[in-house]
Amino acid sequence: MNCINHGKILRITITIAIACLYLPAIISQENDVVINTSEEERYSWNSYWISHPEGSVYDYRVLIFRNSFELREVPEKQIVYVSADNRYRLFINGKQVCAGPARGSLQYWRYEKVDIAPFLVKGKNLIASEVYNYGEYKPAAQFSHQTAFIFQAEGDLGNILNTGNNTKWLVSENNAYKAIPVSREIVRKYYVAGPCDSIYGKRYPWNWEKQTFDDSDWLLPRILSKGVGRGYMHGTPWMLVPRNIPPMEEKREVINLLVRKDGNEVSEALIPTSGTLVIPPRVKTTLLLDNKKLTVGYPVLVTLNGAGSSIRVTYSEALYLPDGSKGNRNEIKNKKIEGYYDVFLPAGGNNIFRPLWLRTFRFIQLEVETSDEPLIFQEYYNIFTAYPFEQNASFESDNALLSQIWETGWHTARLCAGETYMDCPYWEQLQYLGDTRIQALISLYNSGDDRLMRNAILSADQSRLPEGLTLSRGPSYIPQIIPTFSLFWIDMVHDYFMHRKDDEFIKQFLPGIKDVLNWFEQRMNDNNLIGPMEWFNFSDWTDGFAFGAAAGADTGNSALNSLKLVYALQRASELFDYFGHTEESQFYFRRANEIKQAVFINCWDGERKLLRDIPDSSVFSQHTNIFGILTGTVPAVTLKETMKHVLDDKDLIQCTIYFRFYLVRALYEAGMADYYFSQLDPWEDMIKKGLTTFEEGDYDERSDCHAWGASPNYDLLATVCGITPAEPGFKTVNIAPSFGSLKHIKAAMPHPAGKISLEFSLEESGELKGYIQLPEGINGTFFWNGKKTSLTGGRNEIY
Repeated sequence: MNCINHGKILRITITIAIACLYLPAIISQENDVVINTSEEERYSWNSYWISHPEGSVYDYRVLIFRNSFELREVPEKQIVYVSADNRYRLFINGKQVCAGPARGSLQYWRYEKVDIAPFLVKGKNLIASEVYNYGEYKPAAQFSHQTAFIFQAEGDLGNILNTGNNTKWLVSENNAYKAIPVSREIVRKYYVAGPCDSIYGKRYPWNWEKQTFDDSDWLLPRILSKGVGRGYMHGTPWMLVPRNIPPMEEKREVINLLVRKDGNEVSEALIPTSGTLVIPPRVKTTLLLDNKKLTVGYPVLVTLNGAGSSIRVTYSEALYLPDGSKGNRNEIKNKKIEGYYDVFLPAGGNNIFRPLWLRTFRFIQLEVETSDEPLIFQEYYNIFTAYPFEQNASFESDNALLSQIWETGWHTARLCAGETYMDCPYWEQLQYLGDTRIQALISLYNSGDDRLMRNAILSADQSRLPEGLTLSRGPSYIPQIIPTFSLFWIDMVHDYFMHRKDDEFIKQFLPGIKDVLNWFEQRMNDNNLIGPMEWFNFSDWTDGFAFGAAAGADTGNSALNSLKLVYALQRASELFDYFGHTEESQFYFRRANEIKQAVFINCWDGERKLLRDIPDSSVFSQHTNIFGILTGTVPAVTLKETMKHVLDDKDLIQCTIYFRFYLVRALYEAGMADYYFSQLDPWEDMIKKGLTTFEEGDYDERSDCHAWGASPNYDLLATVCGITPAEPGFKTVNIAPSFGSLKHIKAAMPHPAGKISLEFSLEESGELKGYIQLPEGINGTFFWNGKKTSLTGGRNEIY
């Protein structure tokens, strides 16, 4: 192999299905990638980063590259490596092959490895790539150095295909694009997901990616720097590492339901079946479309004629009432659309408009103004884009609401997972660790695919600052630190440890865990409670916390944050003990107990059987007592009494949807999981309000799709069915169902060794009947009515 001078090449084998130009190929990854080994990425590539020879390499711009070449024979396999800053789409002979790179940082810049042989033909071939840089408008999750593209081929083709080594590559700037910045005034709330696009059809070099296009006036590219892997001996802007997640799922969704036209409610197809929509000359019209469910992807509008016309396309999760509220999402009367928007300016002829980056929407409004010729809409569809999770779990019961919650939760989880987990697909698209821990568990239980979880754990570790903490969200070029989110990272490593046997991957994080815990150790008060903490001390967006921070978070002696530290210390102790680091394990165990004792001594109210949020105060929250239960700080003799106070005492600062994940875990820990069903009112209310995904919280109508709202998709399997790992690596299984008012449960979930499935019926007599199916070789324990029953691989009858 002579394309990259690696001693041992990290391998991503990718297969490609041919698809039409604007519906990209779906690429599947056949095997996982080993990361951060010693020699694979030490050496330089045989290609160079290239860009346009003129103008700034730092500003917003869209570049297009072409390389024409001939083949006497088509090879059985032709591996190429490709990346860009910010992003690219790669075409071969007019068909899109792949897109990327997967998001990372400059120190871990991803490249794709692709077999392009299925797209090559005998004779003349063309490789073309669109590369764009959002410049000053780039999303918070997008690192960038400068506009650049790199391409490298294995074998003899490298002599003519490697960027920078020959004169075969040509470049031009696509001046049809102009950024539309998205401001708070446009979307009402905090937004950092990048700009929208204005595309001027007359300037667009239509068919630039096809062989028939005339590129005679294109320029030779500028050579920027040599491509090198991470660990190269000299400095480099981009440290190239292989993609470690599969390509995104992409599928076509029709956008066609017109619900309002020029202010009048209708219900009809925007474009008739096997027809077109013709908008006459010199007309203004406003068309509101309802996709009926929230989605994410690249909306594609195919038009004919209409020179001089304009189309403004506004995207929104929901419509707004005059007072700014959203109300029932299915109702449109007296509501208007607000949100970010693209502008398309057709040139006449056949035009295909697609934004550079994905859009999130349920509602789309088209504001169309034609000039002297009619504008014809031929097609309007969305290329749905998300991480390729497949739901390999199921849950059924005699409660129909739970089925609705299950389906809506999974749709929420899908839309909040792309090249990273995302808090929300519309507003931020950032991988916050508080959200991500919940998302990762949903992934493991519903899909069994752990690759995005692994990527999230790695990204957090790679974001750690010299003082020890991780960023609260990474990748992100805008640093934000929430100290306790670094603790949640430790918890997430432990979650992975319990659910996957993957020692080599896990143990690389032990140094980082030590650094995080040391940061907290340096901030302990003499009374063994956490002292003042800098940065953003978010815990929950509840009314009782000041900008999300619990009492004492900034000034010191916060019981909640002290207990979050205990929770992480307990998990760190288990991790270090497993890997033979006895001294550290024992220290973390002792430290956890010292802090627990300090919280109890300073904050326990014996009369109320509750923990105060700070010593000598009248401030009590559900949050602090939840972590008191999770850490074993609340005495066992009062555990259930305290838990009932948490559920019933409305004078406590209340949890929002986010923190209810921990509330449910506390119910399980207290042996009161049957109370779970009384905690589902927020999810039932969202379904009644017509949401098709679960929102950020009822405290503020901002995000209609927020990943932490999907926690029931974990709870229904881990709490209601009671399926949890009994040993690290899911080596053995505990199953402790909690029926509440249910009479029947049937469920299945993926396990590393196969699938766990069960079905139970609760008789009127209180007798439980059914079965539990475990993968072969996996043993477990069944808990019911205070009794324990041993389980073995295969079918176990329960009676």
